[in-house]
Amino acid sequence: MEDAVIRVRNLSKNYHELKAVDRLDFNVEKSECFGFLGPNGAGKTTTMKILYGKALPAPGKDTVIDVFGFDPRRQPLAIKALSGVVPQEDNLDAELNVSDNLLIYARFYAITGREARERIDELLEFMELRDKARVKIRELSGGMKRRLTIARALLNDPRLLILDEPTTGLDPQVRHLIWNKLRELKEAGVTVLLTTHYMEEAFQICDRLIIMDKGRKMLEGEPRRLLNDHLESYVMEIDGIRSRGNGWPDWETEGVRMEVYQDSLYLYSNEMEQLKRFSESQRIQDCHIRPVNLEDLFLKVTGRGLNELQ
Repeated sequence: MEDAVIRVRNLSKNYHELKAVDRLDFNVEKSECFGFLGPNGAGKTTTMKILYGKALPAPGKDTVIDVFGFDPRRQPLAIKALSGVVPQEDNLDAELNVSDNLLIYARFYAITGREARERIDELLEFMELRDKARVKIRELSGGMKRRLTIARALLNDPRLLILDEPTTGLDPQVRHLIWNKLRELKEAGVTVLLTTHYMEEAFQICDRLIIMDKGRKMLEGEPRRLLNDHLESYVMEIDGIRSRGNGWPDWETEGVRMEVYQDSLYLYSNEMEQLKRFSESQRIQDCHIRPVNLEDLFLKVTGRGLNELQ
């Protein structure tokens, strides 16, 4: 990719016996949103920490990490200067108000005086927090705190914005507001790296993404193309299958793929009418037929069962 601003080759990271990241390769283009999906322990957060110099990768002669022309192993401060980071937890100062939280943080970037206050006003307006400028942190809702943490990450006008699960626990209205703000930032030229457990979030705002499992890249590409390339078009969900007796039915046939998990059965096909005819022929009443989504692909790639870290 000629327009890549981040290039990673053969990236690995070990924590004692655990292979947290295993020979990961990817590129990120300018002004795109690039997502990392995977179960807990897949290596998503570790990969992001390596990119901005908070964690060191495993030694390797063939390892390449280039972030806007800098190597985080040797030039972490240069990368931090051009980046904004939104961690999983909102580490705001609860004793200060909204404006003062940003004012203190601005000093880390040598932004002071009128310039700092103008930048803070601009960001509070952007994140729709202008009327909360003098409110103490403890009085804010979870959504307001999250938006403030994002505003703080934008103080230095970063070229790269790194967000670790930015909308976890937020209501749909706040989530959609944040998605729209991230789209605006992309249009303004900001490159966005994102980890998320919300499949709809990844599908809506990620231009490309990686699905990781146990430190390895399983799939990479545009969300819609990944669905087209690796899944059928429709799925029929049938719950309470064990209560029907007679064990598991063998319903896999030409053009229909079957998956079973606990008490649920999933039948996949490229033809919705085929699934409808099938449900009618088997007299299945309590079923749901829908288009497949990114969660279906995620579960196909990483499995439906829990791992030891979940």
